[in-house]
Amino acid sequence: MFAVIKTGGKQYKVQKDDKIEVEKLDVDEGAKINLDEVLFIGDDNSSKIGTPLVEGATVKATVITQKRAPKITIFKKKRRQNYRRKKGHRQNLTVLQITEIKAA
Repeated sequence: MFAVIKTGGKQYKVQKDDKIEVEKLDVDEGAKINLDEVLFIGDDNSSKIGTPLVEGATVKATVITQKRAPKITIFKKKRRQNYRRKKGHRQNLTVLQITEIKAA
């Protein structure tokens, strides 16, 4: 069984025991959380599509760790104008392990 969930403005396809990195959630390490924004649930035989969410479906996950993504460099330049801007960014992430997918 798998599900498509929405968190942090992005959508993730998850199965039981998957580890995913999502935008930072304000929870402690080891905490258990419920992800209620389930857009789709499916398995080999059947599927359930939400309009926009599947009623009563939840995905349970455990927070493994909080970490930061690798640094990316933003560089802007306009030729012959002596215009250069260099900036860096590191995104804060939360690593989740999916423990259970519960349909309605």
